[in-house]
Amino acid sequence: MFTGIIETLGSLERLTPSGGDVRLHVNATGMDLSDTRLGDSIAVNGVCLTVTDLPGNGFAADVSRESLDVTTLGHLGPGDRVNLERALALGDRLGGHMVSGHVDGVGEVVAMEPDARSTRVRFRAPAALARYIAAKGSITIDGTSLTVNRVDGAEFEVNIIPHTWSLTRFAVYAVGTPVNLEVDLIARYLERLMLGDRAAEPGTQAGDLSEAWLAEQGFPNHSGSRD
Repeated sequence: MFTGIIETLGSLERLTPSGGDVRLHVNATGMDLSDTRLGDSIAVNGVCLTVTDLPGNGFAADVSRESLDVTTLGHLGPGDRVNLERALALGDRLGGHMVSGHVDGVGEVVAMEPDARSTRVRFRAPAALARYIAAKGSITIDGTSLTVNRVDGAEFEVNIIPHTWSLTRFAVYAVGTPVNLEVDLIARYLERLMLGDRAAEPGTQAGDLSEAWLAEQGFPNHSGSRD
């Protein structure tokens, strides 16, 4: 587990093809890896990866075909900056929110503009993730825990304060930049729990919830007009 509080910016040294997937080599000189061991977890742009080598100036990790397909890691090139966070230890402060490091999908930057000393950034999420994103809720963008300010369909806005801007990848964002998104864990599990016994039926997806089915289960329907 992670908190979404980025520890440092690293840089990608290289991606080495290996048996159909890749090995990622990260320069992490700004991170204290003195107590890191092989097998530990480090989030790279929000993707939980297992340390497979510690060459001294950073670490290496294998990236599976699945991770390459559903994240932006495969699009990185040598020298690209990456957000880094080591796994949460028991007793650490939880400064952001509970982050699993399992990316739900790739979104993109659609607008950026100054907002006093902050920067307002608008993103577009995949349509399937829109239902999990709520105003004043939490979302993880490239591993960074942020609060959603506004939601409009599949698009949402966040404000990036100067401190966060200087310590994360946000400084290299531009319109069209793809980003890793992880929605709030509670929203995902709540939707699954609401399926009840139906969750055990083959082929059932969380997105199969409907107003009619919820009404059958006794949930009030607030979509109609009020007298």
